[in-house]
Formats: sequence, structure tokens, C-alpha cells
Amino acid sequence: MTSNPFLTGNFAPVPDETTAFDLSVRGRVPDELAGRLLRIGPNPIAPSENYHWFLGNGMVHGVALREGRARWYRSRFVRDDELCAARGWPKVPGPRFSELSTGGANTNVIHHAGRIYAIVEAGGNPVELDDELETVASSDFEGTLPGPFSAHPKRCPDTNELHVMGYYPGWEHLQYVVVAADGRVRKTVDIPVPDRPMIHDCALTENYFIVFDLPVILDLEGAEAGSNFPYRWSNEHPTRVGLLPRDGSAEDILWNSVEPCFLFHPLNAYEDEAGRVVLDVVRHPRLFDPTALGSEEGTPTLDRWIVDPTGGPVKESRLCDRPQEFPRIDERRTAKPHRYGYCGAPGDGGSPFGGLLKHDLERGETLHRDEAGYLYQEAVFVPRSPDSDEDDGYLMAYAHHTERDASEVVILHAQDFLGEPVARVELPVRVPFGFHGNWVSDA
Repeated sequence: MTSNPFLTGNFAPVPDETTAFDLSVRGRVPDELAGRLLRIGPNPIAPSENYHWFLGNGMVHGVALREGRARWYRSRFVRDDELCAARGWPKVPGPRFSELSTGGANTNVIHHAGRIYAIVEAGGNPVELDDELETVASSDFEGTLPGPFSAHPKRCPDTNELHVMGYYPGWEHLQYVVVAADGRVRKTVDIPVPDRPMIHDCALTENYFIVFDLPVILDLEGAEAGSNFPYRWSNEHPTRVGLLPRDGSAEDILWNSVEPCFLFHPLNAYEDEAGRVVLDVVRHPRLFDPTALGSEEGTPTLDRWIVDPTGGPVKESRLCDRPQEFPRIDERRTAKPHRYGYCGAPGDGGSPFGGLLKHDLERGETLHRDEAGYLYQEAVFVPRSPDSDEDDGYLMAYAHHTERDASEVVILHAQDFLGEPVARVELPVRVPFGFHGNWVSDA
């Protein structure tokens, strides 16, 4: 029996791809929902005992909804070179930025310019998938992507462009990338930074692209010794937030210091009436600190940072002290003022998955949905119509049903967050705990 927590329970990989049609639904799928709810996570084919959750082969999951029905569920491996060699499958065509090739595309799955991509940070190319989640090719956006991509592009709702922070362990700089609405890169900016930090996410406002330069850095000794995840906390690396004008160069970036911490995910960012940047983030006090026990790394909380473009340290305040992660908003509000946010609430025993939180930041209220027997993964907000109000829509999440040891897609009306779900779509298999997903509308 393994002692690795990421190889047991619902973290454990599933061995096979699955296809199932005409899924059982309790309740009714709203007619407005016509599309696919996709999510992705690690599903290692040959994990070692020291396997790290961040590094497993990718598996993408999808449920297709239309006309009040759940038409199909599919799970498919993202066919990286390691997987193809192990299974005897043909190597996937397309460019390779690094020795990672298509490996590790396990962190997010997005839709842009009519195509679906599985994506990851730190060197792997985006991997194009077809509408039924089969791997098509490794992509560099028609030869326009010069370097690594990211797991967390931010889509500007006004231009439909993707804004991305790329990094790679072999580079001594970061790279800001803008992918135009036609699916081709139109701009890159190289940003020199010391120590080769880990950059998981970014943020966007009307005028700025926001860079998080935080004290988790490449451990060169660990990398040379063969560590499978050579990043560690550094007490020496400065902690700062950079405001890069969206039409600017690296020389234009405005750096503001912040108290040492780490964040995987911001909730959103926008500019207030005084021109200051308002950043709502899930803040980890420490992370990957080899001198601290995991329990001493602290609780991730929802905090607000105020960043003044005229200079000075970031002003921090606490919005919610409950432990939480995987924040999402109504993405029509990206780079704009927002009222609501939705996060995952950890479960018992320190698991990152449990219930869901809904934040009303105008009223300062938080609701906690915690259902016995259900462990929710990240929720995705889908507006009821293109012009509906913020929060007038559906929260959709894959959830592990512990009694059945299988998964469901739970559909909530966001304005009835604690009420009975609108629908529960029963899946025939487990969807292992993973990272991120998105709704791809048929429209």
C-alpha cells in the first residue's frame, strides 16, 4: 500500500479512458446550458512512490449538455510523448518548445479562437484537442508563440485577447504574451527577474498586466540532484507585485513590495476611481518551505491588496479568514469591479477539496456549502444569458460522491447557493481530484 497521499482515495489515477452516453440526471439540466463542462488534472500512468501531484500525465474530462439532457461523458489522456511511448501510440505531431514536449499538460483546459487547448506552465506547449477531447497536436499558435505558455491566461472581455505570463526553468526572465482573438500571438515582452521564480498565475486590469514575483524559486541544487519538483521557499527573494502597462515594455513595469507570501490564484483585479489597482487574491503565508512542516505553512485566505501605481508598499487587508482555494468569478467581470466570488473550501483532514464558498464582497458575507458525502472540485460560473446580471447564472462543479465512489456534475443556481441543486448529472466513474476547468458553449 502506498504512503503517498496523491496516489490514494480520489487522488489516485484511473487506468482507462471512458465514454458514456445519455447520463442519468436528477433534476433537470437548464435549457440555457448548451455546451461542454471540461476539466483537467493529473493522471499518472506509472507513478513512483515520490510522485508529485503537479507532475502527472494529463487527463481531460468533459460532460456535454444540450436540450435539458446530459448527452455524454468522456475522459481522454492528453497524449504526451511519455504516454505515447508507454502505450505504443503514434507520437503527437507539432512543435516542442523544450524537453517537456507535450508532457504535463495537466493544469487547465481552455477554448480560444474556435479551438480547445490543454495547457500547463513552465515549458510545455499548449496541446490542441478536438471537440470529443482527442489529442490533435502540440501547438505554438501557428508559429507565433516563441516560448513557454501558462496554465492561467486571462481573457479580456472587451478584446477577447488572452494575456499570459510564461516562464521556464532555463530562462532568467519571464515573458508576457498576448494572444489575439484570431489565435495568434501579437505581442511578447521579456521581463528580467532574479532567481527564476515559479509564476503560476497573473491578473489583468483595464490598463495593466499584473506580475507576481514571489519567493518560491528554482532550487538549482535540487534540480541538479534530480528532484522531480525543484522549487522551494526563499527568505532572500524579494516579494513584489509588478504593474506592466498593457501597451508597455519591461522598462515601464512598476514594482511594489508586499509582505512575504505566495499565491497560486488571484480572484480578480481592477482599477478604482483613484487609479489604484485592487487585487483580490488567495494568499498563502508560506509554501514549499523545507524548514517548516506543512501544517506550519499557514492557512490560505482571501485577501485584498491595494497597489498604488505611484509607488509604495502594497496595502493588505483580510476579506475572509476561512481556508480556501481555486477562486472563480463571473468572467465577464475580468479586469472590472466585481461583487461576487466563488471558492473551494478544504475538507476534513487537510484535503484541499470539500465544500464551496460564495463571497458577497459588497456585503462582506460568505456562504459555505458543505454537503455530507460530496467533495467538490473547482466551481465554474456560467451566466444565464449573455446580458444577465452578475451572479445570475449557474455554478457547475465536478464532485466526488464518496458513497458511490464515483463523480457527479452538480449544477447550482448561484443565487440559490445553499439550496437544492438544479441538477445532478451522475457519471459512471471517478473523476480524480485535479486542477481547473471551463465551460465551452456551443454558441
